[in-house]
Amino acid sequence: MDIHLVGGAVRDLLLGRPVTDSDYLVIGATPGEFVRRYPAARQVGKSFPVFLLDGCQYAWPRGATLDEDLAGRDLTINALALGVSPAVAGRITAHPLALTDLRRKILRPCSAASLADDPARVFRAARFAAVLPDFIPHPDLLAGMRQATAAKQTVDLFPERVGAEVQKALSGPRPGRFLEVLDAGGSLCPWFAELAHASAIPAGPPAYHDKSVLGHAVQVMDRLAGSPLAAWMALCHDLGKTATPPDQWPRHIGHETRGADMALALGNRLRLPLRLIRAGVLAAVWHMKAGRYLEMRPGSRVDLLDKLWRERLFTEMFALAAADHPRQAEERLAAARLDLAAMLAVHLPESLREMGAASGARLRLLRCQALAGAAHPDPV
Repeated sequence: MDIHLVGGAVRDLLLGRPVTDSDYLVIGATPGEFVRRYPAARQVGKSFPVFLLDGCQYAWPRGATLDEDLAGRDLTINALALGVSPAVAGRITAHPLALTDLRRKILRPCSAASLADDPARVFRAARFAAVLPDFIPHPDLLAGMRQATAAKQTVDLFPERVGAEVQKALSGPRPGRFLEVLDAGGSLCPWFAELAHASAIPAGPPAYHDKSVLGHAVQVMDRLAGSPLAAWMALCHDLGKTATPPDQWPRHIGHETRGADMALALGNRLRLPLRLIRAGVLAAVWHMKAGRYLEMRPGSRVDLLDKLWRERLFTEMFALAAADHPRQAEERLAAARLDLAAMLAVHLPESLREMGAASGARLRLLRCQALAGAAHPDPV
């Protein structure tokens, strides 16, 4: 019985990256023989034998040999196996192009049929572009993505599979590359249909934006790398611009309102966690207000801060505002923090509590007054 560590774990070992998941292939033994050798193993796969042992997955090759299994994987850089059992310890078995592509930092499908065999690999490849930002998609990869999409092979994927790749991409060092590669591969439809033509739409007047709506989304997402929630908010914040009538370009009046429903539809389509879905919707609605915080009157500031505090999105929304509108970002955040502290320090007297809407209105007024001070006699 030979056991090999396979896939991304071997890739990350060779790249000097941390290994987070370890998957193994068992060669030369039946599942029954494996269980007799390792009685603690627990079967989790029915149609295809997969066992869990000490938190790791053990499976059998898809094909007659280890080489056939590697040839059927998604990308060449993942078609790697490292022997770990005594007879094969330290031996690396690889797709013929795997080590070259790893050294040259290329994302290439293992074969012409790789994406057709499992169309979810279209989104997996885009995710790797976000997670490995110095790797370049090979023309064969982009061509395969276009073919799979044109043949509508991605249409019937389980939403959770696409959504899982989105969430992994959001955690990458360049989350915006997920959209960038999907666009280059003609694969934004149908799952990201809102952005299908975003690369042809100006993000705004040239004095304020020098990129398309898609290019701007990619840029803002990358500026927010390290915060998956904020990166998703960046993806959603300007969705409404894609619905602006062309005769109104490059302006996008009212895109915040249009974007709310679009962000909701996108999040639901991908079956994302409710926290992400709601944050995307609120990013579409509030990002302009957060960006203009220094220009807002105390009443508007209180309303915005109250919503952000209740939704636990203060940090992410002002991070989005900074990435979207870098000018005066530090002053904006400092002012918002001071205002939030002042607002939260306000409490209703006992005599004004438990009066329903009247209590809420009174609390808002007191908070407005706390923010306004002598310089703002009209707090509303």
